[in-house]
Amino acid sequence: MDLNLLTLLLAVAEESNFRAAAERLGVTRSAVSQGVRRLEDALGIQLVMRTTRSVRLTEAGERLVESLRGPLEAVQSAIEAREDAPRGRLRLAVTSIAEDFLSGPLLARFAEAYPQITVDVTVTDEEFDIVERGYDAGVRLGEVIEQDMIAVPVGGPQREVAAASPTYLARHGVPDHPRDLLSHRCIGWRPAPNTAPWRWEFETDGEPFDVMVNPQITTNDLRLMLRTALADGGITFAPWDCMQVHFADGTLIPLLEDYLPPFAGFYLYFSQRQNMAPKLRALIDHVRRWRR
Repeated sequence: MDLNLLTLLLAVAEESNFRAAAERLGVTRSAVSQGVRRLEDALGIQLVMRTTRSVRLTEAGERLVESLRGPLEAVQSAIEAREDAPRGRLRLAVTSIAEDFLSGPLLARFAEAYPQITVDVTVTDEEFDIVERGYDAGVRLGEVIEQDMIAVPVGGPQREVAAASPTYLARHGVPDHPRDLLSHRCIGWRPAPNTAPWRWEFETDGEPFDVMVNPQITTNDLRLMLRTALADGGITFAPWDCMQVHFADGTLIPLLEDYLPPFAGFYLYFSQRQNMAPKLRALIDHVRRWRR
């Protein structure tokens, strides 16, 4: 059996699309389709369900891909480790509120320094196993990263803050205590459609507490939260870094700062690997230099 077909199947599994897998591998769509068929014929079992609109693995295909992913990644890492320059596709899952990482300059300078690395960033607030999904690394708040991961700080401590426009505050008043938020129009955040809006967390005299505001507007899009607050839509709650430009120009006013102490910030995290791919090592070193 042609072992290259195993790499082809893994690409189809990760892309869920023959055309996308073909573009990733630099071959034609028909070559991908025929290669999967050859692999199925060699194994005597159907691995992929095909329709006119989608491609998905059969149960047997899922089992095979799961057993192949680790060994194939180890082989790829070993091959890349022998190359002079870091190269290849670097897949990252980054939370939408990691402003330092997503602001542009960090990734732009990395791409300039490593022209042979292709960076594929998925911005998502869904919590999942990055190894299982085929990502090389992720960026999230330190408090939600699994203990078996290695984490490298992306920036310094973070602080969440409530904020509203001067016009909204002139009309509705300035809250003096977090409990006053219950009588204000709030703009909340949730990570997914079927989850409850996040509670707004505060602290007084070293004791943490939260306020379960009832947002009139809820979204998983940080930009919509900020735009709504800028349009005098109410009080929102987000990391300071995401709003500091609006604080600087006076279009948003920070609120309740005495109740919002700093906490551990964002980390680049990845699984322990004996032979780390040079492309991931390059990103780790870049992040460390950037932070310094």
